[in-house]
Amino acid sequence: MSNRREFIQSTLGAAILGSTAFQQAWAQSGLPIEQVKVLYGFPPGSSGDICARRVAEKFGGTPYSKNAGIIDSRPGAGGQIALNLLKSAPADGSVLAMTPFSAISLYPHIFKNLQYKPFEDFIPVGTASMIHHGFAVGPMVPASVKNVKDFVAWAKANPAQASYGSPAAGSTPHFIGALLGLNQNFEFKHVPYRGSVPGVTDVVGGQIACMFTPHGDFIANHKAGKMRILATSGKTRSPFVPDVATFAEQGFPELTVEEWFGFYAPAKTPANVVQAANAAINAALKDKGVLDALTVVGLIPFGGTAADQLKSSQVELERWGPLIKRIGFSIDS
Repeated sequence: MSNRREFIQSTLGAAILGSTAFQQAWAQSGLPIEQVKVLYGFPPGSSGDICARRVAEKFGGTPYSKNAGIIDSRPGAGGQIALNLLKSAPADGSVLAMTPFSAISLYPHIFKNLQYKPFEDFIPVGTASMIHHGFAVGPMVPASVKNVKDFVAWAKANPAQASYGSPAAGSTPHFIGALLGLNQNFEFKHVPYRGSVPGVTDVVGGQIACMFTPHGDFIANHKAGKMRILATSGKTRSPFVPDVATFAEQGFPELTVEEWFGFYAPAKTPANVVQAANAAINAALKDKGVLDALTVVGLIPFGGTAADQLKSSQVELERWGPLIKRIGFSIDS
């Protein structure tokens, strides 16, 4: 009896000590975080902003965070302002940034004085959604223009009006438009905006002929008849506008691009924190409310591991280097 009592007491003691040690280790890991702030470098209301908000809202009540995440919008400089802030943020998982891959994989080829080193100052956390970019025209372009070849012919016949908008200088949509003009031998003047929303407004208002941007930002106006999407950039047709042919289908395979929005953390963020954040992102992408919100703005859920994200960003870095050099675009500041 005495031996049995001693055994029970020693077992309970070990369990209590083990539980205490576990709790101490959990507390020392810094998890769950009280609340996560997500930096986003483009204006509120765009497809990326909605993606960041809906995913971050689901962080609450997970091993990663006690409360729903909040969005800190820092538009400007094609998303660089948000990433510069991330660079100096605490490396504890309390601050993330969501960005299109252009700010990671294209900007090193463009900005000679880029204030961050994408593969040194940040670590991937997880992708959230895939973007098919779109090419849409407004009332400045006659209704007889129904596809990309028609537009090229119109642009060559109307050079004074052959201008296109993009959400930022140095963005992927900027270069899709530049490659179209370069490959088809016509001057295609670029007008950069601070995000998609003001550019779409100008296209609909007849202030500019067309725009390249994530096609989700066109869908409402396309369905309302205020603008016409002439092509999308995916490998296959967009499930949201299946009547619109891809660039490749129309004879422009070099304009095929599937961009993604991904979350990043400051370098030196602990691996266990990154894993918890990645799990929270992937769980959010299974939530019906999040999926419905992404559908409305034409985004395709695209989760995965941090390693997948790193590999993809490196592939895009290699792909776009020679293309940007051929376009001849760079910015000193």
